[in-house]
Amino acid sequence: EVQLVESGGGLVQAGGSLRLSCAASGFTFDDYAIGWFRQAPGKEREGVSCISSSDGSTYYADSVKGRFTISSDNAKNTVYLQMNSLKPEDTAVYYCAVDIGGWGNLLSYEYDYWGQGTQVTVSS
Repeated sequence: EVQLVESGGGLVQAGGSLRLSCAASGFTFDDYAIGWFRQAPGKEREGVSCISSSDGSTYYADSVKGRFTISSDNAKNTVYLQMNSLKPEDTAVYYCAVDIGGWGNLLSYEYDYWGQGTQVTVSS
């Protein structure tokens, strides 16, 4: 059974940092992508960043480029999202998801399995 468990969310002041973790288990596919998405109240879910298992390629939404960094630790089957210079508009529930066989994109409908989400709140 594929499982994705997010952690690391919390409350932080604007300008602060958080590191989210996504622990993945239950799949051994050669090619997949792990993505981070977020959804704020009353807004649609949006892609934030993703990383490809095949070559480590990374992708970022324009709104987080230069502030967020995605990385993976294959030995721990964990993907991280380092979030710096946080803004109040980054407040959302953050989800990680896996796209089995995917090369990496920020299209939520391409992703097959999702975690339960972790709340990130940035105060002004």
